[in-house]
Order: sequence, then structure tokens, then C-alpha cells
Amino acid sequence: MNSDIAEGKWRQLKGSVKAKWGKLTDDDIQQVDGNLDKFIGKMQERYGMSRDEAEKEFNRIQD
Repeated sequence: MNSDIAEGKWRQLKGSVKAKWGKLTDDDIQQVDGNLDKFIGKMQERYGMSRDEAEKEFNRIQD
């Protein structure tokens, strides 16, 4: 996925992310700011997901 697309979608999806993954703090969400690599890192850190799982989760919230 193009990083510009990810950043734009992120702005739209912040509320959904927060509701679905409550372990992500407001600071986590602010730090991610649409950056796919940062999102993956936070998901791995908070939920113990693999990179592939975190990417799939990011893609799911876009639909």
C-alpha cells in the first residue's frame, strides 16, 4: 500500500482503531499517524502480532 494512501485513511480511521484495539493508547495512535510501519510496530508491541498479522489488521480496518 502506498504510504500516502495509508496516511489519508488513517485520519479517517482513528476512531475505529481506538475502539477495536483498546490497548493502543492515544499516544500510540498519535505516534503512528498513518505510518504503516509504526502501526505494525505498535500492534506487535501491544498485541504480540506478527508483521503479517498486523498488516492484515490494518487492511481490514480500511474496508
